[in-house]
Amino acid sequence: MTLPPKPVARAPRVSLWRHLRLFRADILSAQPARLYRAWMAEFRTPFFRSVLINDPALLRRVLNERPRDFPKSDRIGAGLRPLLGDSVFLTNGATWERQRRIIDPAFEGGKLRDSFAEMHAAGAAAAARLAPLADGRPVEIEEQASHAAADVIFRTLFSIPIEHETAQATYREFHAHQRSQPLLNLAAFVKGPRWMPRLHSRATRRTARRIRGLIAGLVAARAEAIAAGEAPRDLATKIMTTPDPETGERFSPDEMVDQVAIFFLAGHETSAATLGWTLYLLATHPQIQKRAAQEAAAFSGEFAGLSKLKLIRDCTREALRLYPPVPMMVRETTRPERFRDRDLRRGTQVVLSPWHLHRHERFWDDPDGFDPDRWGRADTKDSARRAFLPFSAGPRVCPGAGFAMAEAAVLLAALLARYRFEPVVGDVPVPVAHLTVRSKAGIRLRVMARD
Repeated sequence: MTLPPKPVARAPRVSLWRHLRLFRADILSAQPARLYRAWMAEFRTPFFRSVLINDPALLRRVLNERPRDFPKSDRIGAGLRPLLGDSVFLTNGATWERQRRIIDPAFEGGKLRDSFAEMHAAGAAAAARLAPLADGRPVEIEEQASHAAADVIFRTLFSIPIEHETAQATYREFHAHQRSQPLLNLAAFVKGPRWMPRLHSRATRRTARRIRGLIAGLVAARAEAIAAGEAPRDLATKIMTTPDPETGERFSPDEMVDQVAIFFLAGHETSAATLGWTLYLLATHPQIQKRAAQEAAAFSGEFAGLSKLKLIRDCTREALRLYPPVPMMVRETTRPERFRDRDLRRGTQVVLSPWHLHRHERFWDDPDGFDPDRWGRADTKDSARRAFLPFSAGPRVCPGAGFAMAEAAVLLAALLARYRFEPVVGDVPVPVAHLTVRSKAGIRLRVMARD
């Protein structure tokens, strides 16, 4: 069976400037094949030194044991700051800790149940939007996935559907921003102060301004509703009314705009990417799709029924393994360190790469193959524990990880219960890293109504 698409690795040796150009174009194809077997690799430039780590002991040290000693690097953050500002995704230290103390309660424990009805409504709406297209013609499935994921985040965050005027405008601008913003910009190569020009494109700056303006309007309207005692108990209200348990302070309007921007990026962009790739993988594996569709047809549509969507959940995990939405994370050493047999100076960039870790030949059997049944086998448990980081790990694990997995299951169940998906012959998507791992030219599938 043909393996799912994977970028062709670069040649083992290229010039520095060729490497930098490849990095800027697409970090996935800019890497040599040896990284899929290496425990650690080093990269030096005139501007910085970095190490990529796949060694589980080093990953634990950075993410779990001493996370404060390895803060997030601003080399990646500077590229995202026009949109995300000082959101929880980019901050470090006391600022990050305060933000998480306010945000985490909205996603803890049984809070997921509060969002389920809105997720389910978004799934039904996504299935209805596909009905006029379900005649076997090629359908741009990334577009449909983006629409559905945006609907989920607007319904659960602000209690408005994607058809709402502001939601529609934000969705359009975000789609444009995603395509205009490379994962790496000038700041990834030349470290400098916050005021240093970052050479963002005009499109990146323009769309970021528009998105933040639209979000600011939603935040202001919600603040008025809260003051009047008329606000719905959705995620926005929960976060805006939650005080820091240590100081009693709440997010200011500007801070809330930063947080909503990352909720939209994390809750929409990453979920859309995962849904698109999962549907493509199921389309190219019809027997697995058939089993998943049977599971979807039996889904009760109730929150308690989520636990029975085991295969659908495992298909999502396998899509996250093969196409992790955030392919690389960058930390920075704050003091001299010794990684394996190498001494690292303060300021060394530490790259954690779910892209390579999830396909690492030392961890995974058939690493490039789509096999959702692997998640039920005993020999996968160790690899899942040591080499599966779709939502990061440790204190900085994504607070919405459970939300994202439930959302994926609900949307997939809604679509698979009604439709059959088939690949378009000769139309193979090429994964590249924009803000998330997307297809270079979209994903087209044929959609047919199920009997």
